[in-house]
Amino acid sequence: MGEPTTKAVPALPSIRGVGEMRHLGLVGALALLVVVGLITRPDNFLTTSNLVSILSLAATIGVITVGATFVIIGGGIDLSVGAVMALASVWATTVATQSYGPVVMAICAILVGTGAGLVNGWLIAYGRLVPFIATLAMLVAARGLAQRMSDRKTQLIQADNSALVDLSTTRLLGIPLLVYIFALVVVLGWIVLNRTTFGRRTYAVGGNPEAARLAGIDVRRHTMLLYALSGLCCGIAAILIMARTTTGSSTHGDLYELDAIAAVIIGGTLLTGGRGTIVGSILGLLIFTLITNLFILNGLNTSDQLIAKGLIIVVAVLLQRRNLKERAP
Repeated sequence: MGEPTTKAVPALPSIRGVGEMRHLGLVGALALLVVVGLITRPDNFLTTSNLVSILSLAATIGVITVGATFVIIGGGIDLSVGAVMALASVWATTVATQSYGPVVMAICAILVGTGAGLVNGWLIAYGRLVPFIATLAMLVAARGLAQRMSDRKTQLIQADNSALVDLSTTRLLGIPLLVYIFALVVVLGWIVLNRTTFGRRTYAVGGNPEAARLAGIDVRRHTMLLYALSGLCCGIAAILIMARTTTGSSTHGDLYELDAIAAVIIGGTLLTGGRGTIVGSILGLLIFTLITNLFILNGLNTSDQLIAKGLIIVVAVLLQRRNLKERAP
């Protein structure tokens, strides 16, 4: 008889040292941006209203970024997050017109987001579609369905659902409640990624799917769950954007997928999977959010902002490739 198959989960890659050094570099970049803000706009950069604005903007994209971090560490990519968030917001506000309350709206947004994520995951894991193609198809389909449901109109949240809007207007210690929701999602994401079997399996699947399969991990099932998690984050983000804008719209989340993926890459997560951290992704997100804020405060052109973001993404990927070559035996 042959030896029994080992079912142990592969050990978590040793990334702490590399991750901490990269985090220090990201903190340095943030500090540099703060200095630029103080020099160019000393009158209003560090005001309470501007800092709250930065955190509120980061909160919505940040929740999506947490889900994107899991997917990319697991060796995938999700281009549909912005469109799924828009679809969830439209569906939830449509439900609200049927006299359902804010709790039902929130549950609807979460279910729609998670459902779209499950469809992505099933197509990729069991339908054998390339993640780029599957999620690109979902991007187009979700945006189109959102436009069809809303008739390309912005749907306002009615006064009887003001409890949802309170997430943006109610403040605790001067900070909106939606920022605390974002912080909670980040903490839970960190715990799941670093302190659970699910997190270890995510690193294993992204690092070497075949080795993970031989170790007893159901790679296809785990891949589907990763995209469902990304969809769940999109549903939560839909709740936050409805609270901020008091609307559901098919235009919500335009290019959010690029911001989220860019934040994850800048934070040190490998596009090929197997390495990355939640902390790095959030630091990357804050860098992007600060850049956006500085462009707005200084009245710079939006087109220039997009060019700057594109250059940052290219530089981050080139640095990743150089570091990998240096570490290669």
